[in-house]
Amino acid sequence: MKTKLFGVFGNPVAHSKSPALHNKAFADFAHVLGFQGEYRAILLQEGARLKEEFVKLGLSGANITAPFKQIAYSLSDAQQGVAKELKALNTWVLEGGRVVGYNSDVQGFYAPLEALETPISHALVMGAGGSARAVVHGLRAHGVHVSVVNRSAQRLEAFQAQGLACFSSTEFTPKPYDLIVNTTSAGMDGVSLPLEGALLHELLHQTRIAYDLIYSAKTPFLQMAQDLGVRTLDGKAMLIAQAALSFGYFCAGRVPYVEILESMQGAPI
Repeated sequence: MKTKLFGVFGNPVAHSKSPALHNKAFADFAHVLGFQGEYRAILLQEGARLKEEFVKLGLSGANITAPFKQIAYSLSDAQQGVAKELKALNTWVLEGGRVVGYNSDVQGFYAPLEALETPISHALVMGAGGSARAVVHGLRAHGVHVSVVNRSAQRLEAFQAQGLACFSSTEFTPKPYDLIVNTTSAGMDGVSLPLEGALLHELLHQTRIAYDLIYSAKTPFLQMAQDLGVRTLDGKAMLIAQAALSFGYFCAGRVPYVEILESMQGAPI
């Protein structure tokens, strides 16, 4: 049986659980796919080299994580689905010699919120990168009013163009939100916060759900929320949901999503 290579590009990327999820699914469905899949984490220093590295490594597909989701859009030969609207993507598939981009973050992000069955009217998104674009799109698609706050005002332009309320962290005044989402990498080091501590503390006093896309329930942001009695979600459920969707693209839909999801939920992560 032939082998096909896959991977996840990021910086940092050593922490990624994606290899465990995808390699479990590739092992479970090799008999259906007709090939063995091997998936690994790939550290990328320069986003401009993303496509070059993809081709050099002979990959059949890849996931792209922070901070390369927007440059992945510009470097792909074609984009499909919601990726066209977001101008950011997290999945590449080699199709007929072309690198085609998809975005599985939107659906993957919202799935855990749907499971809570808690009404959400207003949300604050922290960060303005590719993941933030997916989060904003997913929330607005479900009728949620969204505001965005980011350390740099310059990166907010794409969100301002959508008519969203946008703030730099230095000009932001806290108010009540049903949901606060951290889309930044702050907290991956176990120390940093996405906003200044006192400001974040005041925000969390007025919110119902804190959601961190980092897949750890112990990030400083979530720990602060838990200490204040706020309901929390981390990125593990989103990770598995978006990974299952990406795997569906890798296997051209030959395995049903629910079966992929069940397989990945049994991975040792």
